[in-house]
Amino acid sequence: MTPSRPKTRRLPRTCTALVGVTAAALAMTGCGAGQQGSSAADGKVKVVASTSVWASVAQAVGGDHVEVEPLISDPNADPHSHESTPQDAAKVTDADLVILNGGGYDEFVEQILAGQPKPTVEAVSVPEAPHGEPGEGEQPPAPGEPAPPADEHDHGAPGEQPAPADEHGHAAPAPADEHEHGHDQPAPAPADDHGHAAPGEAHEHGHDHSGNEHVWYDLHLVHGVADRIAQELGKLQPANAQAFTGSAARFAQDVHGLEGRVEQIAAAHQGKKVIVTEPVAHYLIEDAKLTDITPPAFVNAIAAESDPSAAAVAEVQNAVRSGQAGALVYNPQTESPVTESVRKAAEENRIPVVEMTEVLPEGQTYVQWMDAQISALDAALNRKP
Repeated sequence: MTPSRPKTRRLPRTCTALVGVTAAALAMTGCGAGQQGSSAADGKVKVVASTSVWASVAQAVGGDHVEVEPLISDPNADPHSHESTPQDAAKVTDADLVILNGGGYDEFVEQILAGQPKPTVEAVSVPEAPHGEPGEGEQPPAPGEPAPPADEHDHGAPGEQPAPADEHGHAAPAPADEHEHGHDQPAPAPADDHGHAAPGEAHEHGHDHSGNEHVWYDLHLVHGVADRIAQELGKLQPANAQAFTGSAARFAQDVHGLEGRVEQIAAAHQGKKVIVTEPVAHYLIEDAKLTDITPPAFVNAIAAESDPSAAAVAEVQNAVRSGQAGALVYNPQTESPVTESVRKAAEENRIPVVEMTEVLPEGQTYVQWMDAQISALDAALNRKP
């Protein structure tokens, strides 16, 4: 298990004059302030996701019944620096379902949604799915076969049924914690000094997500987000609720396979040291039971989008040159002259560099992308000095 270290949250860059942007969006869409987004002309549910990561998860669950569009998808850009446009606001306003990361990562979406109640899934607020096979040991249905009722995978109260649809095909108002973004969520369970939830408050794989917003690297949470997306889509299209639930179960099986590979890394390399240029893969590193030896002063400065002090840079360079690390986990989307110098030092000292990013490479799904990154980490840790 990794030693206690400060978790870092990158400070979001908020869009200037966002009120004007949202107003422009309303004019572009011709929507009233309280009007729900309309379904696509072909009957598909219009889903807007803040990034291509959550768009891929939504597509896996919704299949042919959804039209999904991410707002951030450039694999060469820093998502933290994204500035909202009137087009972004128009897409969010016109969507039937909005999926965002939360935790300050995509704050511009939260601001666009302010005063616009609509079905929303915020990833950081979704409980992690129980660790184990999808459906607690049940196999997901094959395509075309009947799927279990949606409430079996619901994170709400036992036996809770999807809300009835109104005459426009939209779900009737639900409790605020399910449908309206921006309302209070249950506080996370108290964490121990390693960032894990206290015993009895969450399952043994629980994470405290309050300090690091890169939650798509928490595979248990991604499984839970897929279940929540299926629940919300089922409310918007009750006739396809079982299809959404079945797709979420099949996606969960794929994610469970990824979890198993991370557990294999943990079994083979528990306690092995790594260095990171930014804590993007914090949850994956924690689940792999690796030890992050990056100096906190360096990580905190990078996460705050400021230049690390000369002392912090020297400290991380010394950590690299010490030869203790089995890998350098490198985020090319937040590259800077400082992080490039750390990468160069790692390569000079024959430390494998593993790139882990924040959006999907073009043409890849979430599962394909994550599988490739886990494979790269495993290969690096298995590499002979």
